[in-house]
Amino acid sequence: KRLLSVVELGGYPNFTPLYQRHGYTVDAVASVRKATAQIRKTMPDVVVAEFNFQSDFRDRTSSLETLLATLERFGGARSIVFYDQEYAHQLERLTARFPIDHLLPFPVAEADVGAALEAIAAGG
Repeated sequence: KRLLSVVELGGYPNFTPLYQRHGYTVDAVASVRKATAQIRKTMPDVVVAEFNFQSDFRDRTSSLETLLATLERFGGARSIVFYDQEYAHQLERLTARFPIDHLLPFPVAEADVGAALEAIAAGG
């Protein structure tokens, strides 16, 4: 099982040990551009990324849209997205276009990430 961790801004704990305890081989990248290149090489089973609202984009809300479109085009993967509650209304625009399996607001707790991974493993 492969998990792609996309940490653009961070500000939360490194969850790599948690991902590994759940049986994932972890690929970690620091940008969506690197994530899309990684997806083209090796499709992950799960992608964990951040929703970072970018008001300067005319046609999209964030670079996460590019990542989700790439996942959709290359066969899909389960997704966990961390977000700032201040931008929940912008995130709704994104979730209307792309399926996201689990949305976790900041501050992100390890227990919540673990529960999302367990739900994914159970098919939810």
